[in-house]
Amino acid sequence: MTAPTLRSRHRCYAGEVRFYGHKSTEVGGEMRFAVFVPPQAAQRPVPVLFYLAGLTCTEETFMIKAAAFEAAVEAGLMLVAPDTSPRDRRYPGDDESWDFGLGAGFYLDATATPWRDGYRMHAYVTQELPALVTQHLPARRDRLGIFGHSMGGHGALVAALRHAGLYRSVSAFAPIAAPSRCPWGEKAFSRYLGSDRGAWAAWDATALVEAGGRCPPILIDQGMDDQFLEQQLHPHLFEAACRKTGQPLVLRRHDGYDHGYYFISTFMADHIGHHAAALNAA
Repeated sequence: MTAPTLRSRHRCYAGEVRFYGHKSTEVGGEMRFAVFVPPQAAQRPVPVLFYLAGLTCTEETFMIKAAAFEAAVEAGLMLVAPDTSPRDRRYPGDDESWDFGLGAGFYLDATATPWRDGYRMHAYVTQELPALVTQHLPARRDRLGIFGHSMGGHGALVAALRHAGLYRSVSAFAPIAAPSRCPWGEKAFSRYLGSDRGAWAAWDATALVEAGGRCPPILIDQGMDDQFLEQQLHPHLFEAACRKTGQPLVLRRHDGYDHGYYFISTFMADHIGHHAAALNAA
């Protein structure tokens, strides 16, 4: 596997924030990702926590807005944040709306044309990127966690539920928890996956839990003033599925918080701690 190209590096909390680019086999073009390398990595490989950002975001969003570095240093965790869609190869209509195409890959592997040729963000996030990071950076392949926000929260939950044993920890901020039953998901799934709604269940966290999917205990934080809560997110459906099937879940609801990074940064240390407890366990 060819080493990624370092685009920039920045000293931060005695570690480094780095931005990389590389040729991706899964998406068939260049992909970009960001890494925070904690100071502990100078002495030994460290656990890795992957973050999947939401609609319209890039690999820079988490590093700039999430306020995660101090907690990551305390826990000795590497943070990795990929871009949210392919961008190198273009597709007809990929920039017509903010919630589909560029910046909106939905962390699935498309099966409908033309998207199936490159919109393979699930395979990229769960296979290609971890292999790249653990081969070329001081990262432990056996200590991986994943979390995300909104569309990225959906991606994190699906990744953990579809790949039992790959991740030791999982969490989400305001995830799209039942995408088959919301406008964002219906729009994306119908175009990326086609009209067969039965095929959508493989990319729907609520449906996966209902079908017997399991993963490590989940932490979800949800703001109750989130403008997308009622129509798009449906955490209550995911909560009910977990309760019915015994999937461990802590769903915390917070009055007054909206969908943005002020909310995320408020509870980021809690999420880092949730992951650290699993990733640093003997």
